Amino acid sequence: MDLRGHLDLLLLATLHDRGPAHGYALIIALREGSGGTFDLPEGTVYPALHRLERDGLVAGFWEEGAPRRRRSYQLTPQGRTALQRKNREWREFAKGVQLIVGRVHPEPTG
Repeated sequence: MDLRGHLDLLLLATLHDRGPAHGYALIIALREGSGGTFDLPEGTVYPALHRLERDGLVAGFWEEGAPRRRRSYQLTPQGRTALQRKNREWREFAKGVQLIVGRVHPEPTG
């Protein structure tokens, strides 16, 4: 599934719901939370997390207590604001799409 334009919203929302998490935990949370729809490779999620960190929307920190050192992420205040904005934009977009696509009726199978 192509997530261009939506991955940031998904990552920010997941961090909001579950709190600080490392990248692999976010991958699992996205997969489980979507019923398997968003089974994303590390090569998709980690660059997005790095970009969100660079943009100040998430803060990364090293977890030392785990069996091995790993980088975790948490929302920043700017990330919370961005999440609210992106969520509003998504709802408006989805409403518009539904108004168009909702008029299309599936072809009967038989």
